[in-house]
This record gives sequence, C-alpha cells and structure tokens, in this order.
Amino acid sequence: MGGPGLTRPAPARAGPRPARARPVEWRTRLLSFTFVTGGGPIFGDVSPRFGRSAASLRRARAWNDAGHRIEERWAVIRRHPQSIWWAFWLLHGAVLVALTPLILAGDVEGDLPLYRSWASGALADGRWPVLDFDWVYPAGALGPIVLSNVLGESLYQLVWLVLLTAANAGGLWLLTDRGRRTVDATAAWWWLLVLFLLSPVGFLRLEGFSAPMVVSGLLLLATRPRVAGLLLAAATWIKVWPAAVIAAVIAASRQRGAVVRAGLVTSAVVVGLVLVGGGASHVGSFVTMQSGRGLQVEAPLATPWLWMAMLGVPGASVYENVGLATNEVMGPGVSGVINGSTALMMIVLAALAVLVAVAAGGLPGLRRRAGAGAGPVAVDQTGIVLLGALTLTTTFVVLNKVGSPQYMLWIAPVVAVGLALRPEEFRVPAVLTAWAAGLTTLVFPILYLPLLDLNPFAVVVLGARNAVVVVLFGWCVLRVVAAAMSALGLAGRGALPATVAAGVRSGSVR
Repeated sequence: MGGPGLTRPAPARAGPRPARARPVEWRTRLLSFTFVTGGGPIFGDVSPRFGRSAASLRRARAWNDAGHRIEERWAVIRRHPQSIWWAFWLLHGAVLVALTPLILAGDVEGDLPLYRSWASGALADGRWPVLDFDWVYPAGALGPIVLSNVLGESLYQLVWLVLLTAANAGGLWLLTDRGRRTVDATAAWWWLLVLFLLSPVGFLRLEGFSAPMVVSGLLLLATRPRVAGLLLAAATWIKVWPAAVIAAVIAASRQRGAVVRAGLVTSAVVVGLVLVGGGASHVGSFVTMQSGRGLQVEAPLATPWLWMAMLGVPGASVYENVGLATNEVMGPGVSGVINGSTALMMIVLAALAVLVAVAAGGLPGLRRRAGAGAGPVAVDQTGIVLLGALTLTTTFVVLNKVGSPQYMLWIAPVVAVGLALRPEEFRVPAVLTAWAAGLTTLVFPILYLPLLDLNPFAVVVLGARNAVVVVLFGWCVLRVVAAAMSALGLAGRGALPATVAAGVRSGSVR
C-alpha cells in the first residue's frame, strides 16, 4: 500500500496495550486471583501471606485507587499555570496564621527574641552590634535584624515575615524563569517543599534571607553577573556560608571577574559603613567568636560522642553552653576534633576548590582536549559551577563543628537551582536533601528535648539525618573527582563527567 516514507498501520494487537487509567498493582491482582481460586489447584499450596480475606482485598484496592487519584490530581495541579503561586501564598499564609497569636501579643518566636533585643538595643540605647561590641554574625546581618524593628518591637514578627516573604517571592520568581515557566516547574515545587519541611527554622532565622539571595544570585550568574555578585556578597555578609558558592564561581565560571568586582564593591560598602560607625576593631569578630565554640550536638562530627553519651561511656555527655545558648558534646578525644576541625575543613575546601577549577579547565595547561590536534572539548561551566557550589557548601556542613538545623538551608538553594538548570544531574541531591530536611525538622524542634535527654530514638533519627548528609557529601566529592580526572585525561579516552555530558546533550554549554 504505501510507498517510501509511509508506514503501514500496525495491527490492533501489535502495539502496546493502552494504559489503564488506574492500573491495579501486581499485589492486588495476585490477591484477587488467590481469593477467587481459594489458593486452589492452579496455585497449589499458596503461602498464607496471600490467602487474605475479602476485606483485605478491598482495602488493598482502595489504597491503590486512592494513590492513583492523588497522582492524577497532583498532575492537574502541576499543569495549572498559577498553582505554584497559590502554593507559595498558602505556605506563607499558613505560617502567618500560625504566628498570629504571637503577633497580636507583641511576642516573637525562634531566634527572633535575640534578634529583637539587638535591634532594640541599637535603636533605643545606641549600642550597635559590630559597631560597639563583638558580634557572632557578619555586619550585613544588621540589615534584616534592624529593619524588622522599623514599626516597633510589638510588630517585629510581622515585619520580619513580610520581608522574608518578599525575599522568597523573588527567589521563586527567578526559579520559574521570571514567572514564564510555572507549569511542571519541578525546581520551584521542590523549593517550596523544602521551605515547608524546614519552616520552623526557615522562617525564624537569618538563613531565611540568605537562602533566597543565593538562589537568585546563581540564577542570574549567566545573564547578570554583576547583580549576581552583589547578591552573593550581600548574602555572605549576612551569613558566611555563601562564601562557598562564591568560591565555586571563582573556580569555574567565566563570569568570575564581574562577580568578584561586584563582591568587592559590596564588601567595601559594608566595611566602610562599619568603619564610619567606629567598629573597626569589631568588623571581623564573627570569625574569632566562632573559633571558641565546642562540638555542637547536631553536627555530623559530634555523632560518635553523642552515641557514646547515649551508651553511657565514661566521660561522654551532652552539656549546655550557656554563653552561646547551644548544646554541645564532650568525651574522650573530643578536644582534638574541636581544635582541628576548622583547619581540616579549610584544607578540604581548598583541595576541592582546586579540583573544581581543574574540572572547569580553569588552570593553565589543563584544558581538556578531545584528541591529538583537536580543539578543546566543550565544558558545561554552569553544571561545574553548580556541582562545585554544592560540594563546597556540603563540606561546610559536614566538617563544621557547629551543626544548627538551619544549615540544611545552606545546601537547599544550590540544589534548587541545579534542579532548574540541570535537572537530570541533580535528582540524587534533591532526594537526599529533601530527606535530610524532613529528618532535620523531626530532630528540631520535635525531638530536640528527648535528644538532649539521650533518648535512643531521637539519637537514631539524628544519626540518620547526618548519614544522609554524609552520603550527599560523598556523592559530590566523587563527581568532582571524576570531572577533574576527565579534565586531566585520566578517566579514559572520550570520558566526560556526567555534568559536562548533560550540558553537551542539552545544547546549553557555556
């Protein structure tokens, strides 16, 4: 019948069977067949596990149908162009409603009592952190802390939430490509999921501001590098951790010059304001104040001593550091970890930053080549920057002697941007980070008091969270090492790291 280029229609039975709207899982089918036959001659001697009652069969089918209904409704929600913003306002509105009794009473929650006391002392008494005394945070943190007091102490919580909502809205707007990609926006939905899972700390600590700033900075890196540099530098002057993201940009991005210049200008403005205010001797106090801290109970490095304390090993215990309002561990050999952890972290960070630079072809003489006489192989610099940022940030968390729950908001912004720009490569980090976020909130605030009492279940949950973070760290290190080895020609001819290959396939090599 047909000539060249035409294909004969396949018989009705030749193609794949049409998918059912609500397929029944194999367990339900087997239960149904076993129930009908009574485990008779076709099956012979059927295991008691499958010889269930009709009620069990109905329950299995009901659960199966419910799961498919949820899946279908979720697909409809994802396809609606405005659903992501409905979810955003629903989440932030729910937080506002939950905190309304506190707002009406003029009270605050989380770390905000401490923030408000600093703001009130600055505006009412003229004693400014950084300007008049050493402070645990960089000077830029004064911005959101003092600005939230603009309408007075009684409305501090409300103004804080309004400012935080604006910052999160900006990050989400960029995650959805300035609102143009709101259908099936996996990265945006994942980001909202993490904000929900970490809401006890995400809405009540300074990371609530630095995290969306990092999201915005990374998304603007390719098109607005100066704005990206400003945002990343400003976020670093609020909390130090975005310095890891800046280090990855410097190591791997061609936009490093613009980012560094914008960062230097931002830093000069911040330091200049501190100097004008008379705080020259306190501008770097956030570094020295951190150096005297012990091994915090939630830190991954504290896991062995926490388990020793739970098991009653002599000398191992959990105690409260009253001066810093933290809970720390002590025990045999802990002083060595406390004294050496920061140096170890800096060494590992430096080594990994060099590997990221090698992977991006950023070191002289190490440009990857496809073969003899060939030009340089294309490098997916966006993928390498994101992988490097995730690796260095995760190093900050895993090897840090401080382990506050909000540290998961250090990792999540990089993963969210990775899902937006390199979804295939960041699926594993997304799953691991989401699990870590959920376990983190289960530990704090839900199980925190039992944890301090060395409740075995709480200790195991925290151990599971730390194990997930360590697995993520290992995944990142292996990927960076593989990319660097490929750049040096040590991974076999034609081998490309997955981040590079993904960029080449997608046509988005920079």
